[in-house]
Amino acid sequence: MNIKAVNLHLSYGRESILHDMHFEINEPKIYGLLGRNGAGKTSLLSLLGSFREPTSGQLFINGKAPFENAQIMQDITFMYSKDFSSETDTPSTIIKDIHRYRPNFDLAYAEELLIKFKLEGKKSLYKLSKGKQSAFNVVVGLASRSPITIFDEVYLGMDAPGRDLFYKELLKDQELYPRIIILSTHLVSEMDYLFDEVIIIHEGKILLHETYDDLVSHGVTIIGNKQTVEMFAEGKEVINQEALGDTKSITLYGEISDADKIYAAELGLQIGPVSLHDLFIQLTREED
Repeated sequence: MNIKAVNLHLSYGRESILHDMHFEINEPKIYGLLGRNGAGKTSLLSLLGSFREPTSGQLFINGKAPFENAQIMQDITFMYSKDFSSETDTPSTIIKDIHRYRPNFDLAYAEELLIKFKLEGKKSLYKLSKGKQSAFNVVVGLASRSPITIFDEVYLGMDAPGRDLFYKELLKDQELYPRIIILSTHLVSEMDYLFDEVIIIHEGKILLHETYDDLVSHGVTIIGNKQTVEMFAEGKEVINQEALGDTKSITLYGEISDADKIYAAELGLQIGPVSLHDLFIQLTREED
């Protein structure tokens, strides 16, 4: 499968939500989609899920526009927080109905997941807790085994053991049935180990798209004497800084050479890694 966006724009009335988006996804990996509230994550996913049509620009899935394309829509599963208030059937009944319409849906696996998430009872879906309803979305998304599977913060309401089970099943099933999986989340520190690649959206644009390893390798913290730290940081991209007395800590974004590391050690500075969570916060922080 291939996803390609070229100069992609989306507006609601006069309000521009997404603009000048360019990106391409080719490989069956797990992609973490990150962005602050209102950055445009769900809007982008609605385009990928064929729920909306771009205002301008182009979006291709396997070389075709996905909107109202029945063939492409068969290959995409878009799971998000839904209103199940009118869903009177049990989860077990619903997955049997879904199985009839989704070509890749594995009913046996779905039934296995219902047991693992304790959803196999006779309660109607609308009577279940928010966490259990979210777990049902997880079951459908995983068992659909669509070539493109999108989870837009489906964990909402799930407790820690439920989320942990979701992550384990996701990794296990991705290994057995590789596909493009897109995870939109605010739980960056909890889910970062799942990501093969990271896409960060900021103010309706793609801020960066890199492998997880490359991205976190770009960030380092430098701690030491204030004047020494400032001297070391000259000419480098500082994305955050904090000071306490004569001690200063900075976060740098960019390649740190071996020579820089040796120089920092000679200056008596401490070098440490930066988590994806902290990098995300600093790279998308609002200007004062």
